[in-house]
Amino acid sequence: MKKTASILVITCAAVAREVNEIKKLGQWARMDLQSISADLHATPEKIPRAVADKIDQAHDTYDHIFVAYGDCGTSGELDKVLEERGVSRLPGAHCYDFLAGHETYARLQEEELGTFYLTDFLARHFDRLVIGTLGLDRHPELMLTYFGNYTRLVYLAQTDSDELTEMALRAANKLGLRFERIFTGTGEMLPALDAAMQEALWRN
Repeated sequence: MKKTASILVITCAAVAREVNEIKKLGQWARMDLQSISADLHATPEKIPRAVADKIDQAHDTYDHIFVAYGDCGTSGELDKVLEERGVSRLPGAHCYDFLAGHETYARLQEEELGTFYLTDFLARHFDRLVIGTLGLDRHPELMLTYFGNYTRLVYLAQTDSDELTEMALRAANKLGLRFERIFTGTGEMLPALDAAMQEALWRN
């Protein structure tokens, strides 16, 4: 089969916008993107299989495949399927880690362990992915059960948007948490994707 592009990035939909922006910034016309629903984070045990299926379907078409996921709650299972297939992923345990940068995220956790994080994607879809998934719209009495040990919400902002900041602030108010905002941009995604693209070009 003729190869149609040098690299495929398999990305979680939660960071697909950022991956696409990096692609545009690098003018990487030979990079294709395929996204997997962010809803799988509610059942992280399904993420490795979903990613593996995407890789297996694409390995004869692309020179190089890269995965834009952290471990994302798979307890190392995602890394196992990637190692079996010789595929790399973004660094870190989850998107908060690689968006904030490992050092910044570690500092935030050390400062205040009871921290709940939002990204641009989660700020946009907070009611569906957090309130709805946890059933808090139907059972608000469970709020303390889920969030009683949290003390602050940190919004890791990829874009400088007043609208998204207001959404994140409303989310903090719903959860009864102190609000903080940190602008991260794309964090460690750009160097990781750049390295993957350079490797694909080198292989060609």
